[in-house]
Amino acid sequence: MTSAHAVSSPQAEVELDLTAIAAQLDSLRADLVAQTERRRADIDAVHPSNRASAINLIQYRAFRDHDLRSLQAALRHHGLSSLGRSEAHVLAAIDGVRIAVAALLGRPEPANGGPGPSVAGGDEILDANTVTLFGPRVGERTTRIMVTMPSTAADDPDLVGDLMGAGTSNFRINCAHDGSGEWGQMVAHIRSAESEQKRRAIVAMDLAGPKLRTGALADGPQVVKIKPERDAFGRTTVPAAVRLTPATQAPSADGLPPGTLPITDAAWLDGAAVGDTISVTDTRGAHREMVVTGRDGDDVLCDLPDTTYFAPGTVLDRQGHTVEVGMLPPLRQRVRLHVGDHLIVTPDTTPQPAQAIPPRIGCTLPKVFTDARAGERIYFDDGRIGGVIESIDDEGLHVLITDCSVGGDWLGAEKGINLPDTTLNLPALTDDDLEVLPFVVEHADVVNLSFVRMAADVAHLQAELARLGRPDMPIVLKVETVEGFRNLSAILLQAMHSPSVGVLIARGDLAVEAGYVRMGEVQEEIMWLCEAGHVPVVWATQVLDSLAKKGRPSRAEVTDAAMSGRAECVMLNKGPHIVDAVRFLDDLLSRMEEHQNKKSSLLRRLRFGSGSVV
Repeated sequence: MTSAHAVSSPQAEVELDLTAIAAQLDSLRADLVAQTERRRADIDAVHPSNRASAINLIQYRAFRDHDLRSLQAALRHHGLSSLGRSEAHVLAAIDGVRIAVAALLGRPEPANGGPGPSVAGGDEILDANTVTLFGPRVGERTTRIMVTMPSTAADDPDLVGDLMGAGTSNFRINCAHDGSGEWGQMVAHIRSAESEQKRRAIVAMDLAGPKLRTGALADGPQVVKIKPERDAFGRTTVPAAVRLTPATQAPSADGLPPGTLPITDAAWLDGAAVGDTISVTDTRGAHREMVVTGRDGDDVLCDLPDTTYFAPGTVLDRQGHTVEVGMLPPLRQRVRLHVGDHLIVTPDTTPQPAQAIPPRIGCTLPKVFTDARAGERIYFDDGRIGGVIESIDDEGLHVLITDCSVGGDWLGAEKGINLPDTTLNLPALTDDDLEVLPFVVEHADVVNLSFVRMAADVAHLQAELARLGRPDMPIVLKVETVEGFRNLSAILLQAMHSPSVGVLIARGDLAVEAGYVRMGEVQEEIMWLCEAGHVPVVWATQVLDSLAKKGRPSRAEVTDAAMSGRAECVMLNKGPHIVDAVRFLDDLLSRMEEHQNKKSSLLRRLRFGSGSVV
């Protein structure tokens, strides 16, 4: 016997009332159609090829303005579609359920059809847009792989060829680094590999956007510490390798490889022979000896068994023949910060002393000091250090550090700054971006717009592309701020004025701005909206980062990479093992596509228990 509680339960009545379900579906459909008509001017303004997508995006936003959870529960109770996979074809999905409910009620089939794509049509539009933006699929894998080009790619055509051979089809060039000479060489190598492997390659170039970074710190002393490897008892197991090279000019901060010492007299190096002992008294007054082990051109190679500190003017003695160490790169300084410390972020971009009390560091974007307000949050170095702006005066932002590691964290120059609560009134396109845009238009297949915050940012880029004769150039919008996320629907509608558009989810900056606990839902909402607009998505930031940099992935990275196949493209960053990372991802995505298509599980026959787990 059914309990009285179950019979009288309002939830049970809703789940069992097909008439109420039919009425809710009819009301929901009417709201979507009415919203479509209200936004007709916006729909008519987009590129003709994007009209159906604009309609579906507007309908999806209207659809998600309702709390549909009780309706979904009722639909599931009757074995009907709960509308959970309706992003690409909202109206058609609702109509399909309305027809099924009418059949269960014994009613005539309700009127259906109207503005918006069919169930199959929505998926077909997204597939076609993906091919236009990211090129054809590679083999049977539908998710494309994009790789950020390292600076070394300008001089290494083999790297580009190896990447393409491993499964890369999209190459990203970041205009925040290098220059037109290096970019041109990278593009030439990509086009050459494209021709040799007879496979399409897509070149995407990132416009840098506003650079919100920490300023310079004053240089430290010119000191180099060279140390050997030691065991647990402090005994040397592997001597340090030292390279003595002729001093030609003062090196930059990155100007010398590890273990390299410039020597002021090249003739002194010419007289060195294998087996010679070179004596030195280091900056601490410690006496050390190293032994010449070989030569490499003009350079002398030595083994050094003890830790030694060298500075300009340190004397090397080879059997009574002496020479001095030349100019060395200055040590890069950093500021140590703990919870409770106060930091002054200053508009003064001249190098700040690292030992200042309270510590000070510059900011590269002057607009921050007029737009930021007391009480707003500020984060540094990909969110590793967080604080609150307590006050603002002529010195700059006075920040109370509220979040960092237990033992404190170092903050150096050229580290990112995020202001998630601050509305920065500045365009996404900078003067530097406008200067490089003609090169991008001439050489790239796709232009990536950084730090998109509002529809006007996209309109500005579209106007510049039209001025340069490329109104049809595909655009990828990098969503990396909370403001850009909040305005995404309007941004996408503006972007649809161009024939081809995509979105890159910059998960690093977004996680800092939205908070790591919210990153999962923010990412989901972006992907839902983009699918509703049939806009291809790039899943980016630190995908298989450990594998690319260290040669081995973490378990968490593998899980993340497996889920990345829900996007149309996955981006890997540079690293010494990047080719191996691409091969790994190619295999992983190919396997996952047998099980998953977007958010729908594919019920392939399970092989566990049959003697194979392949």
